Amino acid sequence: MEKVSVIIPSYNIERSVSEVVNRCPKEYEVIVVDDGSKDRTREIAETTRARVIAHERNMGKGQAMITGTENATGDIIVFIDGDLQHIPEDIPRLVSMISDGGYDMVIGSRRLYDTKGMPLLRKVSNKISTSLVRLSLGIRIRDTQSGFRAIRKERLIEMHLKAKRFEIETEMLVKAAKMKLRIGEVPISIVYQDGSEFNFSIKDIFNFLKTVIFK
Repeated sequence: MEKVSVIIPSYNIERSVSEVVNRCPKEYEVIVVDDGSKDRTREIAETTRARVIAHERNMGKGQAMITGTENATGDIIVFIDGDLQHIPEDIPRLVSMISDGGYDMVIGSRRLYDTKGMPLLRKVSNKISTSLVRLSLGIRIRDTQSGFRAIRKERLIEMHLKAKRFEIETEMLVKAAKMKLRIGEVPISIVYQDGSEFNFSIKDIFNFLKTVIFK
């Protein structure tokens, strides 16, 4: 049976980190990467069953995902946001499409379900980046920016990801397309919380554009 590692890139999520960890399947390894939080995220995470790795300063979501990958022991890696917008109970559905369905990477897609309540800036960014990725790479993924995704670790390592912020999700798809990986989607439930665990800005939209245009 393949081992699964769940990586939770985290920034100022003291209110939700414990619940996210506790709701992850018990048989999976869980790694919380605290990206220089200014609240009690690290302290609270250390009271859970998760393995906690901390950045001494904020380095960005992408770097948190890379750090988690470097420390994971699973054959399949799952990334899930730590603010409870994603439903941890959906994790096995993504994993099964890899372990049983033969996919290399699976995206938990919000567009297949409902985008009501998505912050406007994220909605605009998602629409732009998704359209560009589909046009540029010729892959029919409906939600390229979803942070909820699963991928085989060996394939993830082969990508040599460099992005430090939100554009890492686009970089993963760009490199997956170049590697001709089999990419699937699963419709997921989504619950948008007030605020965001990471600071998303206009700059991130330009980073997405650079990632696709200069692929």
